[in-house]
Amino acid sequence: MIIKKISDVEKTKMDDSMTKGVTRQILIGENDGSNDIIMRLFTVAPKGNSAHHTHNFEHLVYVEKGRGIAVYESGEKEIKAGDIVFVKPNEIHQFKNPFDEEFQFICVIPNKV
Repeated sequence: MIIKKISDVEKTKMDDSMTKGVTRQILIGENDGSNDIIMRLFTVAPKGNSAHHTHNFEHLVYVEKGRGIAVYESGEKEIKAGDIVFVKPNEIHQFKNPFDEEFQFICVIPNKV
């Protein structure tokens, strides 16, 4: 068993041409011996956003803190702490934070991507 504190996990900035104001922490992953799943924590700064993208695997999202906008093929929806999101394989999606507070969500994906 591995037990960690989020505050001890390294943060990686993800700013690029499609992503703004986002940091990622790999809470549990290959380095911990997880062969099947990866658990990540994303923090989206106010006015930040993830890339508008798609991929061939599903993932699960749990909103940990704040609120944001989930963008998907048929529209947008505000999400907030306590909400759960299921992103289907090949579904175009994005997470945005147009608000004035930090937005955090946990994202679980398969390890074999």
